[in-house]
Amino acid sequence: MSQEDMAPDRQIVHRGWVLAIIMASYLMIVIDISIVLTGLPRIRAELGFTPAGLSWIQNAYTLTFGGFLLLGARAGDILGRQRMFMLGLAIFTLASLAIGAAQSPAWMIGFRAIQGFGAAVLAPSTLALISTHFEEGHERTRALALYAAAAGIGATVGLVLGGLLADLISWRAGFFINLPIGLALIAGSLRYLRETPRHSGRFDLAGALTSTLGMCALVFGIVEAAEAGWASSLTQGSIALGLSLLAAFLWIETRARQPLLPLYLLTNARRNGAYAARLLFLCGMAGFWFFTAQYLQGVLGFSPMLAGLAFVPVTIPQLATSLSVPAVARRFGQRRMLLIGLAMCVLGVLWLGLAATQASYLGGVLLPMLLIGFGQGWVLAPLTVAGVAGVESRNAGAASGVLNVAHQLGASLGLALLVVVYASGNAPVHEAAGMALHTGITLQVAALFLFLAWLIAARYIDFEPGGSHASRVRSGTSDMKEAS
Repeated sequence: MSQEDMAPDRQIVHRGWVLAIIMASYLMIVIDISIVLTGLPRIRAELGFTPAGLSWIQNAYTLTFGGFLLLGARAGDILGRQRMFMLGLAIFTLASLAIGAAQSPAWMIGFRAIQGFGAAVLAPSTLALISTHFEEGHERTRALALYAAAAGIGATVGLVLGGLLADLISWRAGFFINLPIGLALIAGSLRYLRETPRHSGRFDLAGALTSTLGMCALVFGIVEAAEAGWASSLTQGSIALGLSLLAAFLWIETRARQPLLPLYLLTNARRNGAYAARLLFLCGMAGFWFFTAQYLQGVLGFSPMLAGLAFVPVTIPQLATSLSVPAVARRFGQRRMLLIGLAMCVLGVLWLGLAATQASYLGGVLLPMLLIGFGQGWVLAPLTVAGVAGVESRNAGAASGVLNVAHQLGASLGLALLVVVYASGNAPVHEAAGMALHTGITLQVAALFLFLAWLIAARYIDFEPGGSHASRVRSGTSDMKEAS
């Protein structure tokens, strides 16, 4: 057989390796957002975190991740996607090693921030490399569907894996394990990924710094309110500084030659609805993951391993519904699928909050988790499609970046606000009964965030005939192609 006859087979094999490398890298990013959650009680005891300070293990990662995402995307355009993919992998992997060796809260939070920066360099290239290695059509649509599924299930997988490692070995193992995986992915990238063309352009460093520092100051002020109160000068000063920096960011973007955030993306009601709904959805779901993981150990007395396994009723249904998205969207439409998925998440988190004081896994946790798992799998894919609908191909990367920013900042902002809710009240949170009461109230507020996401989706996101770009979006495939 000639080399020409063998070429298509080799290309199929190479595409398989390319997809495996991209998916493994993206899963590593998403999993590391949640892998610490089931180990939080042990991290707090070992390193001496305060209850409010514990939230910075998450916020340091998600804030730098979300804050530098758009800059990471621009760097890939200018310097090459393969190069930035490997650079992001290297930063992420080395930061993971440092986190695993952490000896103090400051050490851990600092390197979690660096790890988030590495994720911001890496993540935009994962999506862009799909478009350069998979032609438009069935193969690219399949690759993007798997990519969306990874975004949906990664957080829950991180909870399960983190619990297993924390109980069987140590919470540190969840970070040390990234070293061999990262090195293997870098080696695979050198062999199978091809470099993308470079483009001339400018880095909007002022925009990246003001947006990231502004969100950090805002979240710091909100978290500080949990310990010092809203009347504290540090709380008020941090919030004022954060809002000022975010206002400066918008001013910079109106004058930048090549802005990180093309403001015209915010002129479409449906896209804005998708951004707002995604942000509010993550506000609520961040609270579910963070507080439920601690509730299972502090109230129900689960070990980290059992707490991780307790999230399996979320993981399996979510995987099933994520994989069913193309078929369900074709049969029932993306709007109906999105609203049903959001409604199931609202009911699941509300049920969990109302049943928290019962301290029962079977009645108060298992069944709500099933609802949340089935619902979540139908939410992120249609929100992604709506967030890039009608965007010109040259700005599809920026639109995808805004979606990712809304995702990460929603998690940070929501967790900060819910930490304040959790800290309010008089019941002692170090006792099981008090922790159950505070967790229940906090999850009820998280359900309110999810309900607001449902209201916005119902009002502004339209996939049906007669809606903007509806004929292209109904199946979801056209806009998924634009997103690449």
